[in-house]
Amino acid sequence: MAGPDFDAEIKQLQTTMGTIEHVLDLDSMRAEIADLGEQVAAPDLWDDQANATRVTGRLSALQGELERITSLRSRIEDLGVLVELAQEEGDADSLAEAEVELGRLHKSVEALEVRTLLSGEYDEREAIVSIRSGAGGVDAADFAEMLMRMYTRWAEQHKYPVEVYDVSYAEEAGIKSAEFAIHAPYAYGTLSVEAGTHRLVRISPFDNQGRRQTSFAAVEVVPVLEQTDEIEVDENDIRVDVFRSGGPGGQSVNTTDSAVRLTHIPTGIVVSCQNEKSQLQNKASAMVVLKAKLLAKKKAEEAALKKDLKGDVAAAWGDQMRNYVLNPYQMAKDLRTGFEVGNPQAVFDGDIDGFIEAGIRWRRGAEKAESN
Repeated sequence: MAGPDFDAEIKQLQTTMGTIEHVLDLDSMRAEIADLGEQVAAPDLWDDQANATRVTGRLSALQGELERITSLRSRIEDLGVLVELAQEEGDADSLAEAEVELGRLHKSVEALEVRTLLSGEYDEREAIVSIRSGAGGVDAADFAEMLMRMYTRWAEQHKYPVEVYDVSYAEEAGIKSAEFAIHAPYAYGTLSVEAGTHRLVRISPFDNQGRRQTSFAAVEVVPVLEQTDEIEVDENDIRVDVFRSGGPGGQSVNTTDSAVRLTHIPTGIVVSCQNEKSQLQNKASAMVVLKAKLLAKKKAEEAALKKDLKGDVAAAWGDQMRNYVLNPYQMAKDLRTGFEVGNPQAVFDGDIDGFIEAGIRWRRGAEKAESN
């Protein structure tokens, strides 16, 4: 069996990387890293903690992205050198090693190439992810917590900072809802394909008769706003409630009433934040989330049935976009793209890049079909 045409495949990888680097504009990325580096070095950076968190988080994420791109380019060049030496010396072991590395590089470049498909108005923004349990009782609450862990593990694997705004714990197990931000460039464009209803089928650990249970949880993803975004909130339209932060089992994690709940009266949107010790900081963080949700609502209304930003998430039968089946067989499958894996536990551990990439390609295909 003939081996790969290394020269042709390496040349193709280099061409694809050139296109990716052009689309992602590495010069602009380096310029922003330099600017953020100057801001981080400022002695008064932490006078505004919210801004400091945003600046340091974006700097870290951009540095990680640039390292990812330059590292891939370097690996392709190293592969070329390895192949050249192995062919000159007739080293079959090195050629076999090069073939394995070629396969890895193809996968890595394809994954990076997906980034170039993110060209929506808000795709480059950071993301706010909301999860809420749906039908299924205590199993649904447990499932919602599993999904929160899945997304935070995914972010950790990519070295993306996560900021948890609020978690509402269920009485027996799991969570009723959670709200957290993922501070990374293109986090919204990347994770927006995860929005929708997720369905879990398993033998319930909470059923003493060991029966199979189906439960649902809803995922909503909205972009973090910037100061230039046109979304105004009238203070008279907001009801502010303060309360004591609480943890699992009703245990107090804060002895002061610092947690804040904002209710936008005209729309009924409710946002809570309890991650900071200061009531003012919690209110500021909650306002960030509220404005993001109001923008999502505004854009969804403008787009009518297109549901551009968050979709209509009911968290019930007939609405699911992905199934996670643990019994009677093991599988996680996206119902829109058809992408599936036979190891759902790995998915719950944060291995969701395959689903995300398939979702982004599926969305781009749907957009092209709609425009034709």
